[in-house]
Amino acid sequence: MRSQLTILTTLALALPLPAVGQAQAHLDLDRIFSSADFFGDRFGPARWLDGNSYTTVEGPRDAREIIRYDAASGARTVLVSAGQLTPAGGNGPLAIDDYDWSPDGRKLLVFTNSARVWRTNTRGDYWVLDLNDRSLRQLGRDAAPSTLMFAKFSPDGTRVGYVREHNVYVEHLASGQITALTHDGSATTINGTFDWVYEEELSLQDGFRWSPDGQRIAYWQLDATGVRDFLLINDTDSLYSYVKPVQYPKAGTTNSAARIGVVSSEGGPTTWMAVDGDPRNNYLARMDWAGPDQVVMQQLNRRQNELHLLLGDASSGAVSEVFTETDDAWVDVRDDFQWLRGGRAFTWVSERDGWRRAYVISRDGHDVRPVTPAAVDILQVTLVDEQGGWLYYMASPENATQRSLYRARLDVGGRAERLTPAAQPGTHGYQLSPNGRWALHSYSRFASPSVTALVSLPDHRLARALMENTALRRTVAELGLPAPEFLQVEVAPGVSLDGWMIKPSDFDSTKSYPVLFYVYGEPAGQTVVDRWGGRTLLWHHYLAEQGYLVMSVDNRGTPAPRGRDWRKVVYGEIGTLASQDQAAAVRAIAGARSYIDLTRVGIWGWSGGGSMTLNLMFRYPGIYRTGMAVAPVPDQRYYDTIYQERYMGLPQENAEGYRRGSPITYADRLEGNLLVVHGTGDDNVHYQGTEALINRLVEHNKPFTMMAYPNRTHGIFEGRGTTRHLYGLLTRYLLENLPAGGR
Repeated sequence: MRSQLTILTTLALALPLPAVGQAQAHLDLDRIFSSADFFGDRFGPARWLDGNSYTTVEGPRDAREIIRYDAASGARTVLVSAGQLTPAGGNGPLAIDDYDWSPDGRKLLVFTNSARVWRTNTRGDYWVLDLNDRSLRQLGRDAAPSTLMFAKFSPDGTRVGYVREHNVYVEHLASGQITALTHDGSATTINGTFDWVYEEELSLQDGFRWSPDGQRIAYWQLDATGVRDFLLINDTDSLYSYVKPVQYPKAGTTNSAARIGVVSSEGGPTTWMAVDGDPRNNYLARMDWAGPDQVVMQQLNRRQNELHLLLGDASSGAVSEVFTETDDAWVDVRDDFQWLRGGRAFTWVSERDGWRRAYVISRDGHDVRPVTPAAVDILQVTLVDEQGGWLYYMASPENATQRSLYRARLDVGGRAERLTPAAQPGTHGYQLSPNGRWALHSYSRFASPSVTALVSLPDHRLARALMENTALRRTVAELGLPAPEFLQVEVAPGVSLDGWMIKPSDFDSTKSYPVLFYVYGEPAGQTVVDRWGGRTLLWHHYLAEQGYLVMSVDNRGTPAPRGRDWRKVVYGEIGTLASQDQAAAVRAIAGARSYIDLTRVGIWGWSGGGSMTLNLMFRYPGIYRTGMAVAPVPDQRYYDTIYQERYMGLPQENAEGYRRGSPITYADRLEGNLLVVHGTGDDNVHYQGTEALINRLVEHNKPFTMMAYPNRTHGIFEGRGTTRHLYGLLTRYLLENLPAGGR
């Protein structure tokens, strides 16, 4: 008998697409990029209150409410109404950008009126609703709008800590008293948050932590003195141009100096942790409390091939080392750390035996015991349930394009139990309850938009659907698009790459077709994953209907769950081996499939994919005839310290590797049609690199096409009509320079 969840999946997720050749609904660029036809439903944000109930946000944006659900029964209770979130004298309820509960669940912290800082909205206003007396008050008295960051309750729920203008504060909720814990915050002395490169490459934004007893706060301080500003020039937002400086350390240059201190939550002097090493040539990549009297820190050396796990005494600042993780290439910082056995051991994820496995390690670092199976990469630890004795994690041992949930016993290493039904291929995500009995489960496939349901564990039985995305799934199904084909490509003995292909609905295997490859190829991401691809996928289908085969291949060096050697074989040679793999894949695919027209091969990509596009156009001009590079890094020396040095080492020590890996080195070999697109306000991958590439192409008298989007950032989405214009540009360039259709 088929399980209830399997039936739901069949009906709700894998809606049968109309057969190839069936009349299709209308699909064009305006519909994809300018209409709301392909907007999906939202669920959440959701928070588990305990092991058996959760809260989520429901209702229209101008009147959203927070609802409590009992997981077992589905009983629905309005915990916080829109009326309760309406300030006295206000113009309506607060818009909930995010929220959090106090530890006792009796106070609600609401984040609203948020503003973007680099990639995400991390500045805003915070309000606290007391469910006992229904009072609603804003934090940060006299603060300018949208200036508070990372507010969070103290463990006893009586205070809230937050960051404001590079200083850390604590506000007492009963009295409204605000205490500044730091006083020296400035553009170069950054307390409780981070500079651009720490945020972008170490995923660090929130830079302070309450101690478990609420008596102290540990925080990062960055000294950005000596970090050069990169000046972004804004020519269009005023009569005269002006510059926007961004603290940005380029590869091989000076970093901010980071240190970690502990201060009383009532204010006073800071005790700084006495961490060894030059703070400008080491990174303090993670920090949290290890009980009320110690902080635990992860320190990376500048080359990022050594990670030191450290314990710091909160009173004296004395630091001791627990253990060190090393690798010939690079070591990843860990977010999977959790204390066990009352602080006598902890969980850790390591590649020490060639695979990314979870371990339990004693507090002194001497006893290291694996938990998850050998020769299997885990992708993420989703829950450590010490009381139940389980570690839950995401993995995909047989197929790197999939994502499923597993669990392993904490006390019996090397055995695993798959919880995601084997009959449900695709990408699964889980937000587990603290006791591991329930999960908010999201699921999608390459051509099937995501749905969310509540499931019980470990049986993975459907409790109820939460977000079915019915309208979007129906709209996608009505398009009648051909199902994509996942494939493997052997590029060398024993080396097979994962790929996918989208064909035109009127595909005829007796004809030959042009092919457009979508590429990323860097260690930061995969393109070949069986999950819903959104508007980019729909654009690829649109191109296929114009008469193209659209394909993507993940080369070695992408972060697929295929073992350490797969991921790190590219160390010191980013761009070189990866482009070899991509070119070899084209030859192998064409050799096995007669309908590939090798005289009409194109490629496009964004960011690292833009760099790969340039590398392939320049290095393999006999293969690639047309390329479209969006926001590329033509010269690796121009990118930031943490990312580029992690994978290439320092330019002072690997100058030849940087030269060989940079597309600009080979610009004189360009023969095909090249379009380069960049936003002039890109704070991440600077327009400077594209200008340097332009100079090199001009020097060698190479024709090319260039499009600059004024003041747009790395995503090139700001401004009305920008996304539609960009994809219209790419489409026209492709149609004009890589003839479509089967021959």
